[in-house]
Amino acid sequence: MAFAKAQKTKAYFKRYQVKFKRRREGKTDYRARIRLINQDKNKYNTPKYRFVVRFSNKDVTAQIISASIAGDLVLASAYSHELPRYGLEVGLTNYAAAYCTGLLLARRVLKMLDMDEEYEGNVEATGEDYSVEPADTRRPFRALLDVGLLKTTTGNRVFGALKGALDGGLDIPHSEKRFAGFSKDGKQLDAEVHRKYIFGGHVAAYMRTLMEDEPEKYQSHFSQYIKKGIEADNIEGLYKKVHAAIRADPVVKKSDKPQPKAHKRYNLKKLTYDERKARLVERLNALNSKAHADEDDDDDEDDE
Repeated sequence: MAFAKAQKTKAYFKRYQVKFKRRREGKTDYRARIRLINQDKNKYNTPKYRFVVRFSNKDVTAQIISASIAGDLVLASAYSHELPRYGLEVGLTNYAAAYCTGLLLARRVLKMLDMDEEYEGNVEATGEDYSVEPADTRRPFRALLDVGLLKTTTGNRVFGALKGALDGGLDIPHSEKRFAGFSKDGKQLDAEVHRKYIFGGHVAAYMRTLMEDEPEKYQSHFSQYIKKGIEADNIEGLYKKVHAAIRADPVVKKSDKPQPKAHKRYNLKKLTYDERKARLVERLNALNSKAHADEDDDDDEDDE
């Protein structure tokens, strides 16, 4: 009788090496990451910066990060939940909000490096492709776009954040092929369409459509807009004010909330050896006293 040959021997398992943890969790594409962080040998310890954009259900996160042996170092960061401070209180995850977040990060990091006056960027957002020109004194701040595991489809919100950073004055290698409004057939960017997305025109158009066709859905879908008194006609003006406010003061503002006096615990406090020992003695004494009480009750019943 023929037996099947073992394909994986003991030697195979002795040499087996598991993948990195973030690869097992499906969080990091190390093939893409190594190409973003590899630095030329002749540049020694010069940091290579990445413009990292990530989206959650309620927030947009934009960061300038460099890699080191010890781990990634964050130079500056901006979040869409900061935008209410600049006048934008609703719609914090759409294309226009991503643009504002990218613009905020760009102005913030240039302010931090005292380069904000040299590189003002594109003050008037027209929707056209823009690349910063080097000044006579210093070269512009350069970073590489890091989209993570996101699919880079045309019109994706990540390119809204990219456009905001470009208009803010950062030097990021890019192509106009992925901006909203790029036509695959004509192979050309429609600046008017792109401008509409930057100033929330697509949101305004959807608001008008729902108001006419489905008023009930409009009331529920845009309840926060209605509560804040934002209508389709004044959305563009709102975003213009937000862009101006970001340029006026991009510096991080510390929270005014007081520090909690007692931190809330979500797990039990770890006891020391003496505390555990005292607890055990207390439980044993309680059990012994209960046993004695039961014995006394039995004796009383027998006497009766």
